[in-house]
Parts: sequence; structure tokens; C-alpha cells
Amino acid sequence: MGLPRLVCAFLLAACCCCPRVAGVPGEAEQPAPELVEVEVGSTALLKCGLSQSQGNLSHVDWFSVHKEKRIPIFRVRQGQGQSEPGEYQHRLSLQDRGATLALTQVTPHDERIFLCQGKRPRSQEHRIQLRVYKAPEEPNIQVNALGIPVDSKEPEEVATCVGRNGYPIPQVIWYKNGRPLKEEKNRVHIQSSQTVESSGLYTLQSILKAQLVKEDKDAQFYCELNYRLPSGNHMKESREVTVPVFYPTEKVWLEVEPVGMLKEGDRVEIRCLADGNPPPHFSISKQNPSTREAEEETTNDNGVLVLEPAQKEHSGLYECQGLDLDTMISLPSEPQELLVNYVSDVRVSPAAPERQEGSSLTLICEAESSQDLEFQWLREETGQVLERGPVLQLHDLKREAGGGYRCVASVPSIPGLNRTQLVNVAVFGPPWMAFKERKVWVKENMMLNLSCEASGHPRPTISWNVNGTASEQDQDPQRVLSTLNVLVTPELLETGVECTASNDLGKNTSVLFLELVNLTTLTPDSNTTTGLSTSTASPHTRANSTSTERKLPEPESQGVVIVAVIVCILVLAVLGAVLYFLYKKGKLPCGRSGKQEITLPPSRKSEFVVEVKSDKLPEEMGLLQGSSGDKRAPGDQGEKYIDLRH
Repeated sequence: MGLPRLVCAFLLAACCCCPRVAGVPGEAEQPAPELVEVEVGSTALLKCGLSQSQGNLSHVDWFSVHKEKRIPIFRVRQGQGQSEPGEYQHRLSLQDRGATLALTQVTPHDERIFLCQGKRPRSQEHRIQLRVYKAPEEPNIQVNALGIPVDSKEPEEVATCVGRNGYPIPQVIWYKNGRPLKEEKNRVHIQSSQTVESSGLYTLQSILKAQLVKEDKDAQFYCELNYRLPSGNHMKESREVTVPVFYPTEKVWLEVEPVGMLKEGDRVEIRCLADGNPPPHFSISKQNPSTREAEEETTNDNGVLVLEPAQKEHSGLYECQGLDLDTMISLPSEPQELLVNYVSDVRVSPAAPERQEGSSLTLICEAESSQDLEFQWLREETGQVLERGPVLQLHDLKREAGGGYRCVASVPSIPGLNRTQLVNVAVFGPPWMAFKERKVWVKENMMLNLSCEASGHPRPTISWNVNGTASEQDQDPQRVLSTLNVLVTPELLETGVECTASNDLGKNTSVLFLELVNLTTLTPDSNTTTGLSTSTASPHTRANSTSTERKLPEPESQGVVIVAVIVCILVLAVLGAVLYFLYKKGKLPCGRSGKQEITLPPSRKSEFVVEVKSDKLPEEMGLLQGSSGDKRAPGDQGEKYIDLRH
């Protein structure tokens, strides 16, 4: 009977205790773990939350909780720490007098709960949740280079965005023209996937697919990565990209360069443009003005018609044809008028005017142009503007009026568009010579090159009075230059050389005097030349048949005079020096009779006085004056003193 009672008592006690056992889990529920956030590669400081008394921290065990399993990683005994074998063996250390466990070189694999447990005064534990973060690299975006047709029935791939080595997985947002894109049925689809690297970091890939329209041809797409760090939320943006959009051509047109008014001689480019992508195949045609039918023009490899240089014949109606190779539909452009402005050849009447001296002449200039013309007349030799207008009138013509006159026809509204015409006016008259006579310095037996120039109308011919090699060259329609190559002989030195110009109205002669070169007396001047140069004269020194012969100065006489003057000066200087030297030495006999002393004021005692012995007759001496300007007495033949101050 005792045993059953004992069993019943035990069962009763157990039943009574059942309610308290059931209540233990609620009473023993642990608080939320402490949160610690760090970046990959940094050091995590895990603080044990037990009572900070020295006794509580002298015996502590650290655990990592992985898949709800506690794994010992570190222990503290009597304030000394030691790592347990395993993955954390070489990365843990004690800090803050044992209150903090430092975990270095944190990796994504370290994101877990860490637990510290003390033994005194009773078993206590503190949990820490470690969160690990890593910013992803700059997002890399790749556009679909093949392009997207607008007539696609479903969304096509626009671009792919990749964000590498982030933790945890970043969030991607797509943008078009600065506005975020959202999923839209049959319009926008975003497909994302991630890959876990061996380091525990994530690589995210996001593909944007969309249906595009023609207006999206210039749209800018980019992606944005949003991620978190211990410092807060952050984001990174990719570069902007544009995807090729293909759409059919609706319009074709022509473009001409340069823009503005064109002129003959310009480089002109005509090209076709269209609003489709890809552009159609182009051809350019020009309307034939006779048949009114379009004729295809030859273009370069880029489909551009180049007119170089542009001519007035290039003016006309041009049209472009665009052939869509997908649909084989041809679209024409609007015809465009091309005008190449021009100035025709200039005509002057009379074309070859001839007039007598004293008469008048009227020159008329004519030309055609696509624009209003301006005319002006210029003197060819000087460029001087003589008249503004198509008519030039010349009155009382002189020989000097002969020569070139140029008519310029220009379009003021188009710089550089002009044409000119030169006309030569001939004034009848006998020949004019470039010079009447000239002296040439030569050496005997040398080959001499002589020139003779004459002008007149009709055109003169030139002949020489000596034998030699002669040649003629036209300088202009009324002026001719003859050159003679001849050997210098004694006979030629005696006679000189003559050139004679003649025409139907008369003749004229120039004379060239030949003189032997003398190096000691030769003094070249503007009126002489050496035989080594061509004996020509400037047109400004021309002489006609009525001019008076000039007497050329003789170089020999000039040289003799100069030498004589220099010799006289030198002789006088030497003579004066000798006389002064002899006087100083006392070797020059000077009588003292008749010496007249000149009394000077004290202030003038130091001035020089020269004593002169005079052998002049009395009547001659009367011409001499003293320092005061008084005449001497006729009988006074003594020595005279001349004051050199004056």
C-alpha cells in the first residue's frame, strides 16, 4: 500500500508543477540582439553587454551562431583571451580590458549573430547581430547596338546594366530622359538577376526591355544603383546611352551648301536628306530645260552631287528620290531651284581703237549677268579708276594716252563675282625713243649687250648701224625692245652705235657712245652705264625726235678738277707746317727794323699776335689794315702785326 501512495504523491506533485513548466519559454524569451554595422575589410568591435564588474569579465566564452548552431570562437580566463581553432582563429583580439572582442578583415561571410556568455555570478549571455556592407562598383551599361524597330510586336532589349561586387544586393532603377521607368505590360519590362561571387559579394545584372516609338530616337537611357552603408543610403549612376531606333521614311528633301547666293567658280554640294532611319537609297536628278524631263546626275560614294567649279549651266531644277530598300517604296522630294550667278564675257567696242593725236575716243563696255551690274574703267599701267559706268570718253588724245584700258563688270551684291576686259588704245605717231643718247663704259674686245626701246603706232621696227646679233621683243602692242650683241672694237669706239626706230609716219634715232673703262678716273653716275649691263633707260626719260640733245658731263674733267683741288690743299698745308717749324727754330731770317709794337689792354695781353715781314711797295702796303681797321702810312715799310682773333 505504501508504494502506490508514493507513486500517487509523485504524480500529484508533477501535475501541480505542470503549469509552471509550461510558462518557462515565455519567461526565458531573449531580447533582440544588439546591431553592429561595418563595411567589408574594416574591423568590427563586438562589446559584451554583461555587467562590467571585473569578476563578470574574467570568465567569458564567445560563440558565433551559424544555422542555429553555436560554435565557440574565443574564451577569456582570468582576463586572458585565447582563440578557438577555426575560421576566426587569427582575426580576433581583446580590447577595452576584455570588454570588447575585435574582429578584423570583415567579409560578407561574417554577417551572423555573435554571443558572449559569462559564468559568474550566474550564467549570463549577450547577443550581437553583425551587419556587413559593401558599395558596388560603378554601374556598367551596354546599349543594344543593333537597334530596335518601332513596328516590333513586343518589348525589345534596350540596354543591360551591371553592378559588380556589392553587398547586400543593390536595387536598380532605370531612367529615360531623367524619368524613372516602371514595369508596364507589353511596354516596359525589367529583368534582373544576381550572382554570388566566391568572396560573398553580389554582381547584379538588369536588362531593360521596351517598345519604342520614333520620338525615342534621341532618348537618353541610364541605370541607377541604390545601396546602403553604415553611413546611410547611397546611389551610383551609369552614363547615358542612346539606342538606334528604326522607323520608315516619311519625307525626303534637298540641301545645298554653301547657303546663300552662289556664283560661278564656287564649290557647291547638293545632298539628299530624309527623316527615316536607316535613310533610303538616294538619287539626284536635274530637269532638262529642253525636254522638261528629269535626268539623273552622277554623285560620289556618299550620294553627294559636287559641282566644282560651279557654272551658270548648272542652274536649274533639282529633285531627290529616296528608295526604301525594305518596302521598295520611292519617295520624291520637292523640286528645288538652283541659281548659279554669273557675269558673261565682257565686250568692249571698239575692240582695237586707233586715233590721231588731238582726236576723241568713246569706249563702251557691255556684259550680261543674272544680277545687276556695275562698271568701271581702270588705266592698266597705274590701276587708276578713270570712270564709273560702262562708257569711257577720252578727249584731245596725246601720245601718252596710248596703251591699256581695262573695263571691270562686277555684281555688288555678290563679292568676288566680276569679269574684266583689256583694250589697247593706239595713237598714231612716229616712233618715240626710250632715250636720245647715252654713254656706255666698256672694255675693248669684250662682248657687249646693248638695248634700244621705242614705241609708236603703227608698231615701229628697230635697226642698228653696226653688225651684230639683234633680236626684238614686244613689250605691248605699241612698244618694242631690240637687243644687240656686238664685239667692242677700236672702230666701234670711234663711231659709237646708233639704233633707228621707224614706222609709216617717221623715224627716230638713239645714240650710244662707247667709252673705255679707266679705273682711276671712272666715276659712274646716273647718265652712264658699264658695258656689263644693258644700256636701257626708264620710260620716264624718253625723248622724241624734236627733243634737244643733252650735253653729257665728261667724267674725266670732273675727276681732274677734284684731284687738283685736293693736291692744292695738301701743298698749302705742308708749306705752312714747314714755315712754322723754321720760325720756331729761329732759322727763318726776320728783320726787326720797322717793327711796330702794338699795345694791348691788360685783359688782352695773352692773345696771339703773328709778326709778318712785308716786302710790299708803299702803295701796296696802303691796302693793309691793322687790328683796329686803320690804314697804314704810305712810307711805313716796317714789320706789321696782324691780330688773328679776327
